[in-house]
Amino acid sequence: MAEKNGGNNLTFTTPSDREIVITRVFDAPRKRLFDAYTNPKHMPQWLLGPPGWTMTVCKLDLRPGGAWNLAWSNADGSQMAMHGVYKEVKVPERIVNTENWGGDYAETTNTVSFSEDKGKTTVTTSILYPSKAARDAALKTGMKQGIALSYNRLADYLKKM
Repeated sequence: MAEKNGGNNLTFTTPSDREIVITRVFDAPRKRLFDAYTNPKHMPQWLLGPPGWTMTVCKLDLRPGGAWNLAWSNADGSQMAMHGVYKEVKVPERIVNTENWGGDYAETTNTVSFSEDKGKTTVTTSILYPSKAARDAALKTGMKQGIALSYNRLADYLKKM
């Protein structure tokens, strides 16, 4: 099932029982998108989710086997963090990594692909969960809204980079 999110060309699909695929086209070259996704200088500017959150940790060892760690805090004292390991890095085309939020959330394998056509870049993220139940639980967390907000911020931020 494909679902458009607002008028911003963001789509969510569930092509299998364990997978979510998120796609969005950005008006920027692929190298700029890849840099925004992989540079600790840029990520805290856009990867924030709902209003009020600030990225407090952005550590990236961008190489196969390298670890990454991100954390956020909110003015109300709430905190969240995730971490993982890069499995594949092909600049500026593709990133494959694990993602772990801790607690009851299942570790996923995420594949992000960047494809450019006439100066516009399509970012496709495939998130593979260990089970249908884990995927369905993730869909109930508000991830769609958080991703939509972050991608809207990213689209605006790319104009300044």
